[in-house]
Amino acid sequence: MPPTLPPPTPPPSKPRVVIIGCGFGGLEAARELACDHVEVTLVDRTNHHLFQPLLYQVATAGMSAPAISAPIRHVLREQIRRGHLTVLLATVTGIDVAARLVRLDDGTALPYEHLIVAAGSGHSYFGHDEWAEHAPGLKTLADAMELRNRVLKAFEQAERYPERHEEWLTFAVIGGGPTGVEMAGTLIEVARHTLPDQFRRVDTRQARVVLIEGSPRLLSAYGEELSEKARAQLQRLGVEVRTGCRVTDIHARGLRYLGEDGREHELVSRTVVWAAGVAASPLGKVLAEGTGVTLDRAGRVPVGPDLSIEGHPEISVIGDMAAALSHPRPGQRGEPVPVPGVSPAAKQMGRHAAACILRRLRGEPTRPFHYVDYGSLATIGRKAAVADVEFPLLGRRRFSGYAAWLFWLFVHIWFLIGFRHRLAAMTDWAWSYVTFERNARVMIEREPPPAPAEQQPGPSATPGWDIGRPAVAQEAPRQAAPRPH
Repeated sequence: MPPTLPPPTPPPSKPRVVIIGCGFGGLEAARELACDHVEVTLVDRTNHHLFQPLLYQVATAGMSAPAISAPIRHVLREQIRRGHLTVLLATVTGIDVAARLVRLDDGTALPYEHLIVAAGSGHSYFGHDEWAEHAPGLKTLADAMELRNRVLKAFEQAERYPERHEEWLTFAVIGGGPTGVEMAGTLIEVARHTLPDQFRRVDTRQARVVLIEGSPRLLSAYGEELSEKARAQLQRLGVEVRTGCRVTDIHARGLRYLGEDGREHELVSRTVVWAAGVAASPLGKVLAEGTGVTLDRAGRVPVGPDLSIEGHPEISVIGDMAAALSHPRPGQRGEPVPVPGVSPAAKQMGRHAAACILRRLRGEPTRPFHYVDYGSLATIGRKAAVADVEFPLLGRRRFSGYAAWLFWLFVHIWFLIGFRHRLAAMTDWAWSYVTFERNARVMIEREPPPAPAEQQPGPSATPGWDIGRPAVAQEAPRQAAPRPH
Protein backbone atom coordinates (compact mmCIF):
# COMPACT_ATOMS: atom_id res chain seq x y z
CA MET A 1 0.00 0.00 0.00
CA PRO A 2 1.50 3.37 -0.97
CA PRO A 3 2.35 5.86 1.76
CA THR A 4 -0.16 8.58 2.56
CA LEU A 5 0.52 12.24 3.07
CA PRO A 6 0.66 13.41 6.68
CA PRO A 7 -2.67 14.80 7.89
CA PRO A 8 -2.93 18.57 7.38
CA THR A 9 -3.65 20.99 10.12
CA PRO A 10 -6.34 21.48 11.53
CA PRO A 11 -6.90 18.05 13.12
CA PRO A 12 -8.23 15.21 10.95
CA SER A 13 -11.45 14.92 12.92
CA LYS A 14 -13.11 16.96 10.19
CA PRO A 15 -14.43 15.19 7.08
CA ARG A 16 -11.81 15.25 4.35
CA VAL A 17 -12.84 16.48 0.91
CA VAL A 18 -10.48 16.12 -2.06
CA ILE A 19 -11.09 18.16 -5.22
CA ILE A 20 -9.29 17.11 -8.39
CA GLY A 21 -8.82 19.99 -10.82
CA CYS A 22 -9.00 23.76 -10.47
CA GLY A 23 -10.92 24.72 -13.57
CA PHE A 24 -14.18 26.63 -13.33
CA GLY A 25 -15.99 23.85 -11.47
CA GLY A 26 -13.18 22.89 -9.10
CA LEU A 27 -12.51 26.51 -8.18
CA GLU A 28 -16.15 27.17 -7.31
CA ALA A 29 -16.35 23.97 -5.26
CA ALA A 30 -13.21 24.90 -3.31
CA ARG A 31 -14.61 28.35 -2.53
CA GLU A 32 -17.91 26.92 -1.31
CA LEU A 33 -16.36 24.16 0.80
CA ALA A 34 -13.50 26.07 2.42
CA CYS A 35 -15.19 26.46 5.77
CA ASP A 36 -14.84 25.28 9.36
CA HIS A 37 -16.85 22.12 8.76
CA VAL A 38 -14.52 20.25 6.41
CA GLU A 39 -10.83 19.89 5.55
CA VAL A 40 -10.40 20.52 1.82
CA THR A 41 -7.45 19.49 -0.35
CA LEU A 42 -7.31 20.79 -3.91
CA VAL A 43 -5.05 18.95 -6.37
CA ASP A 44 -4.09 20.30 -9.79
CA ARG A 45 -1.28 19.47 -12.20
CA THR A 46 -0.67 23.17 -12.93
CA ASN A 47 -0.19 26.07 -10.53
CA HIS A 48 -2.74 28.33 -12.22
CA HIS A 49 -6.42 28.75 -12.87
CA LEU A 50 -7.11 29.44 -16.54
CA PHE A 51 -9.88 31.46 -18.20
CA GLN A 52 -10.25 29.10 -21.17
CA PRO A 53 -12.71 31.17 -23.25
CA LEU A 54 -9.90 33.60 -24.06
CA LEU A 55 -7.19 31.06 -24.87
CA TYR A 56 -7.53 31.85 -28.56
CA GLN A 57 -6.47 35.44 -27.77
CA VAL A 58 -3.17 34.13 -26.43
CA ALA A 59 -2.80 31.81 -29.43
CA THR A 60 -3.25 34.75 -31.82
CA ALA A 61 -0.95 37.11 -29.85
CA GLY A 62 -3.74 39.40 -28.71
CA MET A 63 -3.16 38.82 -24.99
CA SER A 64 -0.33 37.55 -22.85
CA ALA A 65 -0.68 34.36 -20.83
CA PRO A 66 -0.81 36.08 -17.40
CA ALA A 67 -3.76 38.18 -18.56
CA ILE A 68 -6.06 35.14 -18.63
CA SER A 69 -4.56 33.05 -15.83
CA ALA A 70 -3.81 33.46 -12.16
CA PRO A 71 -1.89 31.39 -9.58
CA ILE A 72 -4.26 29.10 -7.70
CA ARG A 73 -2.65 30.01 -4.39
CA HIS A 74 -3.28 33.69 -5.08
CA VAL A 75 -6.90 33.18 -6.11
CA LEU A 76 -7.63 31.09 -2.99
CA ARG A 77 -5.25 32.86 -0.61
CA GLU A 78 -7.99 33.82 1.85
CA GLN A 79 -9.18 30.23 2.20
CA ILE A 80 -5.59 29.05 2.65
CA ARG A 81 -4.80 31.79 5.17
CA ARG A 82 -7.81 30.82 7.30
CA GLY A 83 -6.60 27.22 7.38
CA HIS A 84 -9.54 25.81 5.45
CA LEU A 85 -7.74 24.69 2.31
CA THR A 86 -4.59 22.85 1.23
CA VAL A 87 -3.42 23.18 -2.38
CA LEU A 88 -1.13 20.54 -3.89
CA LEU A 89 0.69 20.73 -7.23
CA ALA A 90 0.52 17.10 -8.39
CA THR A 91 -0.83 14.78 -11.05
CA VAL A 92 -3.51 12.29 -10.06
CA THR A 93 -2.57 8.86 -11.38
CA GLY A 94 -5.40 6.81 -9.92
CA ILE A 95 -8.45 6.66 -7.68
CA ASP A 96 -8.98 3.70 -5.35
CA VAL A 97 -12.74 3.80 -4.93
CA ALA A 98 -12.90 0.93 -2.45
CA ALA A 99 -10.18 2.34 -0.17
CA ARG A 100 -11.23 5.96 -0.78
CA LEU A 101 -7.76 7.07 -1.81
CA VAL A 102 -6.56 9.46 -4.50
CA ARG A 103 -3.16 8.33 -5.78
CA LEU A 104 -0.58 10.93 -6.84
CA ASP A 105 2.38 10.82 -9.19
CA ASP A 106 4.97 10.51 -6.40
CA GLY A 107 3.39 7.34 -5.02
CA THR A 108 1.60 9.01 -2.12
CA ALA A 109 -2.15 8.83 -1.60
CA LEU A 110 -4.76 11.20 -0.21
CA PRO A 111 -7.57 9.71 1.90
CA TYR A 112 -11.02 11.22 1.52
CA GLU A 113 -14.54 11.00 2.83
CA HIS A 114 -15.89 12.98 -0.13
CA LEU A 115 -14.37 13.40 -3.58
CA ILE A 116 -15.14 15.93 -6.33
CA VAL A 117 -13.63 15.07 -9.71
CA ALA A 118 -13.35 18.13 -11.97
CA ALA A 119 -10.44 17.13 -14.19
CA GLY A 120 -11.90 18.66 -17.35
CA SER A 121 -11.38 17.44 -20.89
CA GLY A 122 -8.80 17.12 -23.62
CA HIS A 123 -8.74 16.85 -27.40
CA SER A 124 -10.52 14.12 -29.29
CA TYR A 125 -9.22 13.25 -32.75
CA PHE A 126 -11.92 10.62 -33.30
CA GLY A 127 -9.52 7.69 -33.28
CA HIS A 128 -6.72 9.47 -35.16
CA ASP A 129 -4.41 10.58 -32.38
CA GLU A 130 -1.56 10.76 -34.91
CA TRP A 131 -3.16 13.96 -36.22
CA ALA A 132 -2.26 15.79 -33.01
CA GLU A 133 1.32 16.30 -34.20
CA HIS A 134 0.15 18.33 -37.20
CA ALA A 135 -3.07 19.88 -35.84
CA PRO A 136 -2.73 20.99 -32.20
CA GLY A 137 -5.81 21.88 -30.23
CA LEU A 138 -6.47 24.60 -27.70
CA LYS A 139 -7.09 23.56 -24.10
CA THR A 140 -4.11 24.78 -22.05
CA LEU A 141 -1.66 27.66 -21.95
CA ALA A 142 0.97 25.33 -23.39
CA ASP A 143 -1.38 24.65 -26.32
CA ALA A 144 -1.90 28.37 -26.86
CA MET A 145 1.83 29.09 -26.82
CA GLU A 146 2.47 26.25 -29.28
CA LEU A 147 -0.20 27.55 -31.64
CA ARG A 148 1.09 31.10 -31.36
CA ASN A 149 4.57 29.91 -32.32
CA ARG A 150 3.19 28.04 -35.33
CA VAL A 151 1.09 30.96 -36.54
CA LEU A 152 3.86 33.54 -36.22
CA LYS A 153 6.43 31.17 -37.69
CA ALA A 154 4.21 30.61 -40.72
CA PHE A 155 4.43 34.31 -41.61
CA GLU A 156 8.18 34.28 -40.99
CA GLN A 157 8.63 31.26 -43.26
CA ALA A 158 6.58 32.91 -45.99
CA GLU A 159 8.93 35.90 -45.86
CA ARG A 160 11.96 33.64 -45.92
CA TYR A 161 10.69 31.44 -48.76
CA PRO A 162 8.39 33.69 -50.82
CA GLU A 163 8.32 31.17 -53.66
CA ARG A 164 6.39 28.85 -51.29
CA HIS A 165 4.27 31.54 -49.67
CA GLU A 166 1.01 29.79 -50.65
CA GLU A 167 1.48 26.85 -48.29
CA TRP A 168 2.72 29.03 -45.43
CA LEU A 169 0.00 31.67 -45.73
CA THR A 170 -2.88 29.18 -45.78
CA PHE A 171 -4.36 28.48 -42.35
CA ALA A 172 -6.88 25.68 -41.79
CA VAL A 173 -9.20 25.60 -38.78
CA ILE A 174 -11.09 22.35 -38.25
CA GLY A 175 -14.32 22.69 -36.28
CA GLY A 176 -17.08 25.27 -36.55
CA GLY A 177 -17.92 25.65 -32.87
CA PRO A 178 -17.16 28.81 -30.87
CA THR A 179 -13.41 28.09 -30.64
CA GLY A 180 -13.08 27.44 -34.37
CA VAL A 181 -15.13 30.46 -35.34
CA GLU A 182 -13.17 32.75 -33.02
CA MET A 183 -9.81 31.41 -34.19
CA ALA A 184 -10.70 31.77 -37.87
CA GLY A 185 -11.98 35.32 -37.51
CA THR A 186 -8.98 36.44 -35.52
CA LEU A 187 -6.43 34.81 -37.84
CA ILE A 188 -7.79 36.64 -40.87
CA GLU A 189 -7.71 39.95 -38.99
CA VAL A 190 -4.09 39.40 -37.95
CA ALA A 191 -3.11 38.70 -41.57
CA ARG A 192 -5.03 41.57 -43.13
CA HIS A 193 -4.85 44.32 -40.54
CA THR A 194 -1.98 43.70 -38.11
CA LEU A 195 0.90 42.46 -40.25
CA PRO A 196 0.77 43.96 -43.78
CA ASP A 197 3.22 46.79 -43.05
CA GLN A 198 5.74 44.53 -41.33
CA PHE A 199 6.81 42.22 -44.17
CA ARG A 200 8.57 43.16 -47.41
CA ARG A 201 8.76 40.01 -49.53
CA VAL A 202 5.17 38.81 -49.15
CA ASP A 203 1.80 40.47 -48.78
CA THR A 204 0.15 39.00 -45.69
CA ARG A 205 -3.21 40.32 -46.91
CA GLN A 206 -3.16 37.45 -49.41
CA ALA A 207 -3.33 34.90 -46.57
CA ARG A 208 -6.17 32.40 -46.65
CA VAL A 209 -8.09 31.13 -43.62
CA VAL A 210 -10.23 28.06 -44.33
CA LEU A 211 -12.78 26.96 -41.71
CA ILE A 212 -13.92 23.34 -42.13
CA GLU A 213 -16.99 22.00 -40.32
CA GLY A 214 -18.48 18.52 -40.59
CA SER A 215 -22.11 19.46 -39.91
CA PRO A 216 -24.28 21.48 -42.32
CA ARG A 217 -23.84 24.76 -40.42
CA LEU A 218 -21.58 26.60 -37.99
CA LEU A 219 -22.39 27.06 -34.29
CA SER A 220 -25.04 24.35 -34.37
CA ALA A 221 -26.02 25.02 -30.75
CA TYR A 222 -26.97 28.64 -31.49
CA GLY A 223 -29.94 28.21 -33.79
CA GLU A 224 -30.11 28.42 -37.57
CA GLU A 225 -30.54 32.20 -37.80
CA LEU A 226 -27.45 33.01 -35.73
CA SER A 227 -25.48 30.29 -37.51
CA GLU A 228 -26.16 31.92 -40.86
CA LYS A 229 -25.27 35.34 -39.50
CA ALA A 230 -21.99 33.98 -38.15
CA ARG A 231 -21.21 32.47 -41.54
CA ALA A 232 -22.00 35.73 -43.31
CA GLN A 233 -19.83 37.77 -40.93
CA LEU A 234 -16.91 35.37 -41.34
CA GLN A 235 -17.17 35.52 -45.10
CA ARG A 236 -17.23 39.32 -45.02
CA LEU A 237 -13.98 39.21 -43.08
CA GLY A 238 -12.49 36.97 -45.76
CA VAL A 239 -12.72 33.51 -44.15
CA GLU A 240 -13.51 30.63 -46.51
CA VAL A 241 -16.24 28.59 -44.82
CA ARG A 242 -16.76 24.96 -45.81
CA THR A 243 -19.56 23.08 -44.08
CA GLY A 244 -20.61 19.48 -44.58
CA CYS A 245 -16.98 18.44 -45.01
CA ARG A 246 -15.34 15.54 -43.20
CA VAL A 247 -11.58 15.50 -42.62
CA THR A 248 -10.01 12.17 -43.59
CA ASP A 249 -6.30 12.84 -43.09
CA ILE A 250 -3.93 15.44 -41.68
CA HIS A 251 -0.24 15.49 -42.53
CA ALA A 252 2.74 17.83 -42.44
CA ARG A 253 1.72 19.80 -45.53
CA GLY A 254 -2.00 20.04 -45.00
CA LEU A 255 -5.09 17.87 -44.91
CA ARG A 256 -7.61 15.91 -46.91
CA TYR A 257 -11.36 16.13 -46.59
CA LEU A 258 -14.51 14.81 -48.21
CA GLY A 259 -16.47 17.75 -49.56
CA GLU A 260 -20.18 18.18 -49.94
CA ASP A 261 -19.76 16.92 -53.49
CA GLY A 262 -18.58 13.55 -52.16
CA ARG A 263 -15.11 13.96 -53.64
CA GLU A 264 -11.86 13.97 -51.68
CA HIS A 265 -9.99 17.26 -51.71
CA GLU A 266 -6.55 18.23 -50.46
CA LEU A 267 -5.79 21.56 -48.84
CA VAL A 268 -2.13 22.53 -48.69
CA SER A 269 -1.52 24.30 -45.39
CA ARG A 270 1.42 24.37 -43.01
CA THR A 271 -0.71 25.53 -40.07
CA VAL A 272 -3.74 23.48 -39.04
CA VAL A 273 -5.74 24.19 -35.88
CA TRP A 274 -7.92 21.48 -34.33
CA ALA A 275 -11.15 22.71 -32.75
CA ALA A 276 -13.44 19.83 -33.69
CA GLY A 277 -13.80 17.54 -30.70
CA VAL A 278 -13.20 17.06 -26.99
CA ALA A 279 -12.90 13.99 -24.80
CA ALA A 280 -13.25 13.77 -21.04
CA SER A 281 -10.20 13.30 -18.83
CA PRO A 282 -8.74 9.76 -18.66
CA LEU A 283 -9.74 9.76 -15.00
CA GLY A 284 -13.24 8.98 -16.28
CA LYS A 285 -12.04 5.50 -17.22
CA VAL A 286 -10.51 5.10 -13.78
CA LEU A 287 -13.83 5.96 -12.16
CA ALA A 288 -15.69 3.64 -14.51
CA GLU A 289 -13.45 0.72 -13.53
CA GLY A 290 -13.83 1.47 -9.84
CA THR A 291 -17.58 2.11 -9.77
CA GLY A 292 -18.91 -0.04 -12.60
CA VAL A 293 -20.59 2.81 -14.50
CA THR A 294 -20.56 2.94 -18.30
CA LEU A 295 -19.02 6.00 -19.92
CA ASP A 296 -20.74 7.77 -22.80
CA ARG A 297 -19.16 8.17 -26.26
CA ALA A 298 -17.17 11.21 -25.16
CA GLY A 299 -15.76 9.38 -22.12
CA ARG A 300 -17.96 11.27 -19.66
CA VAL A 301 -19.17 9.77 -16.39
CA PRO A 302 -22.95 9.46 -15.94
CA VAL A 303 -24.05 11.08 -12.69
CA GLY A 304 -27.28 11.19 -10.73
CA PRO A 305 -29.53 14.19 -10.09
CA ASP A 306 -27.23 15.48 -7.31
CA LEU A 307 -24.09 15.00 -9.53
CA SER A 308 -22.85 11.97 -7.58
CA ILE A 309 -22.15 8.54 -9.07
CA GLU A 310 -24.91 5.99 -8.56
CA GLY A 311 -24.02 3.75 -5.63
CA HIS A 312 -21.19 6.09 -4.59
CA PRO A 313 -22.69 9.23 -3.06
CA GLU A 314 -19.23 10.17 -1.76
CA ILE A 315 -17.99 10.80 -5.34
CA SER A 316 -19.23 13.77 -7.37
CA VAL A 317 -18.21 14.43 -10.97
CA ILE A 318 -18.64 17.89 -12.49
CA GLY A 319 -17.77 19.96 -15.54
CA ASP A 320 -16.69 18.43 -18.85
CA MET A 321 -16.20 15.03 -17.20
CA ALA A 322 -19.85 14.66 -16.22
CA ALA A 323 -22.74 13.42 -18.37
CA ALA A 324 -25.22 15.37 -16.27
CA LEU A 325 -28.86 16.35 -16.64
CA SER A 326 -30.53 19.58 -15.61
CA HIS A 327 -33.72 18.89 -13.68
CA PRO A 328 -36.73 21.21 -13.40
CA ARG A 329 -36.98 23.36 -10.30
CA PRO A 330 -39.39 22.21 -7.58
CA GLY A 331 -42.91 22.89 -8.75
CA GLN A 332 -41.93 23.12 -12.41
CA ARG A 333 -42.83 20.61 -15.08
CA GLY A 334 -40.61 19.22 -17.76
CA GLU A 335 -38.12 16.50 -18.52
CA PRO A 336 -34.44 16.61 -17.54
CA VAL A 337 -32.22 17.94 -20.33
CA PRO A 338 -28.47 17.48 -20.90
CA VAL A 339 -26.15 20.05 -19.36
CA PRO A 340 -23.92 21.71 -21.99
CA GLY A 341 -20.14 21.61 -21.66
CA VAL A 342 -19.65 25.32 -21.04
CA SER A 343 -17.96 27.26 -18.27
CA PRO A 344 -21.15 28.65 -16.63
CA ALA A 345 -22.44 25.10 -16.29
CA ALA A 346 -19.18 23.94 -14.70
CA LYS A 347 -19.30 26.77 -12.18
CA GLN A 348 -22.89 26.01 -11.22
CA MET A 349 -22.09 22.30 -10.92
CA GLY A 350 -19.14 23.08 -8.66
CA ARG A 351 -21.31 25.09 -6.30
CA HIS A 352 -24.06 22.47 -6.34
CA ALA A 353 -21.72 19.55 -5.62
CA ALA A 354 -20.24 21.48 -2.69
CA ALA A 355 -23.71 22.30 -1.35
CA CYS A 356 -24.73 18.64 -1.58
CA ILE A 357 -21.69 17.56 0.44
CA LEU A 358 -22.51 20.07 3.17
CA ARG A 359 -26.14 18.91 3.18
CA ARG A 360 -25.03 15.30 3.63
CA LEU A 361 -22.83 16.30 6.53
CA ARG A 362 -25.84 17.97 8.16
CA GLY A 363 -27.94 14.85 7.59
CA GLU A 364 -30.17 16.57 5.03
CA PRO A 365 -31.26 15.17 1.66
CA THR A 366 -29.49 16.43 -1.43
CA ARG A 367 -31.26 18.30 -4.22
CA PRO A 368 -31.26 17.70 -7.98
CA PHE A 369 -29.11 19.96 -10.10
CA HIS A 370 -30.80 22.68 -12.13
CA TYR A 371 -28.74 24.52 -14.73
CA VAL A 372 -29.59 28.16 -15.27
CA ASP A 373 -28.86 28.88 -18.92
CA TYR A 374 -27.89 32.53 -19.33
CA GLY A 375 -27.17 32.09 -23.03
CA SER A 376 -24.23 31.75 -25.39
CA LEU A 377 -21.76 34.15 -26.96
CA ALA A 378 -19.22 33.83 -29.75
CA THR A 379 -17.05 36.55 -31.22
CA ILE A 380 -16.20 36.39 -34.90
CA GLY A 381 -13.90 39.35 -35.31
CA ARG A 382 -13.66 43.07 -34.97
CA LYS A 383 -17.17 44.44 -34.32
CA ALA A 384 -18.63 41.03 -35.15
CA ALA A 385 -20.21 38.51 -32.80
CA VAL A 386 -23.38 36.51 -32.20
CA ALA A 387 -25.32 36.33 -28.93
CA ASP A 388 -28.15 34.18 -27.62
CA VAL A 389 -28.83 35.59 -24.16
CA GLU A 390 -31.50 35.29 -21.48
CA PHE A 391 -32.10 38.73 -19.93
CA PRO A 392 -34.04 39.28 -16.69
CA LEU A 393 -37.56 40.59 -17.45
CA LEU A 394 -36.80 40.77 -21.19
CA GLY A 395 -36.54 37.05 -21.82
CA ARG A 396 -34.51 35.39 -24.58
CA ARG A 397 -32.82 37.73 -27.05
CA ARG A 398 -30.78 36.81 -30.11
CA PHE A 399 -28.66 39.47 -31.79
CA SER A 400 -25.45 39.83 -33.74
CA GLY A 401 -22.98 42.36 -35.10
CA TYR A 402 -21.50 45.29 -33.20
CA ALA A 403 -23.96 45.17 -30.28
CA ALA A 404 -23.21 41.49 -29.71
CA TRP A 405 -19.47 42.19 -29.89
CA LEU A 406 -19.71 44.92 -27.23
CA PHE A 407 -21.76 42.63 -25.01
CA TRP A 408 -19.20 39.85 -25.50
CA LEU A 409 -16.40 42.23 -24.44
CA PHE A 410 -18.25 43.27 -21.29
CA VAL A 411 -19.10 39.71 -20.22
CA HIS A 412 -15.60 38.34 -20.71
CA ILE A 413 -13.93 41.23 -18.91
CA TRP A 414 -16.41 40.89 -16.04
CA PHE A 415 -15.73 37.20 -15.51
CA LEU A 416 -11.94 37.49 -15.55
CA ILE A 417 -10.52 36.88 -12.10
CA GLY A 418 -9.18 39.94 -10.32
CA PHE A 419 -9.11 43.67 -11.02
CA ARG A 420 -5.62 43.51 -12.51
CA HIS A 421 -6.70 40.98 -15.14
CA ARG A 422 -9.76 43.04 -16.04
CA LEU A 423 -7.67 46.18 -16.35
CA ALA A 424 -5.05 44.41 -18.47
CA ALA A 425 -7.72 42.97 -20.77
CA MET A 426 -9.41 46.34 -21.22
CA THR A 427 -6.08 48.01 -21.94
CA ASP A 428 -4.99 45.35 -24.45
CA TRP A 429 -8.32 45.34 -26.28
CA ALA A 430 -8.63 49.14 -26.34
CA TRP A 431 -5.13 49.44 -27.83
CA SER A 432 -5.82 46.69 -30.33
CA TYR A 433 -9.11 48.31 -31.33
CA VAL A 434 -7.46 51.66 -32.05
CA THR A 435 -4.22 50.43 -33.65
CA PHE A 436 -4.94 46.85 -34.85
CA GLU A 437 -1.71 45.91 -33.03
CA ARG A 438 -1.25 42.62 -31.18
CA ASN A 439 1.59 43.16 -28.77
CA ALA A 440 2.10 39.59 -27.53
CA ARG A 441 3.82 38.48 -30.75
CA VAL A 442 6.80 36.86 -29.07
CA MET A 443 7.88 33.38 -30.13
CA ILE A 444 9.39 31.21 -27.40
CA GLU A 445 10.95 27.97 -28.60
CA ARG A 446 13.56 25.67 -27.15
CA GLU A 447 16.38 25.32 -29.63
CA PRO A 448 17.05 21.68 -30.54
CA PRO A 449 20.63 20.39 -30.31
CA PRO A 450 22.53 20.69 -33.60
CA ALA A 451 22.26 17.61 -35.82
CA PRO A 452 25.41 15.84 -37.04
CA ALA A 453 26.71 17.19 -40.32
CA GLU A 454 25.71 14.09 -42.28
CA GLN A 455 22.08 14.55 -41.14
CA GLN A 456 21.77 18.16 -42.22
CA PRO A 457 19.32 18.53 -45.15
CA GLY A 458 20.77 19.67 -48.44
CA PRO A 459 19.82 22.97 -50.01
CA SER A 460 17.23 21.28 -52.24
CA ALA A 461 15.39 19.57 -49.39
CA THR A 462 11.75 20.54 -48.92
CA PRO A 463 10.77 19.84 -45.29
CA GLY A 464 7.51 18.04 -44.80
CA TRP A 465 6.95 17.06 -48.45
CA ASP A 466 5.08 13.76 -48.63
CA ILE A 467 6.03 11.51 -51.54
CA GLY A 468 3.78 8.94 -53.17
CA ARG A 469 0.37 10.15 -51.99
CA PRO A 470 -2.61 8.95 -54.01
CA ALA A 471 -4.01 11.48 -56.43
CA VAL A 472 -6.78 13.60 -54.96
CA ALA A 473 -8.57 16.73 -56.06
CA GLN A 474 -6.20 19.48 -54.99
CA GLU A 475 -7.35 23.03 -54.66
CA ALA A 476 -6.05 25.34 -57.32
CA PRO A 477 -3.33 27.53 -55.83
CA ARG A 478 -3.94 31.22 -55.73
CA GLN A 479 -1.19 33.02 -57.57
CA ALA A 480 -0.78 35.82 -55.10
CA ALA A 481 2.39 37.53 -56.17
CA PRO A 482 4.92 38.44 -53.52
CA ARG A 483 4.76 42.04 -52.43
CA PRO A 484 7.20 44.24 -54.41
CA HIS A 485 10.07 45.79 -52.49
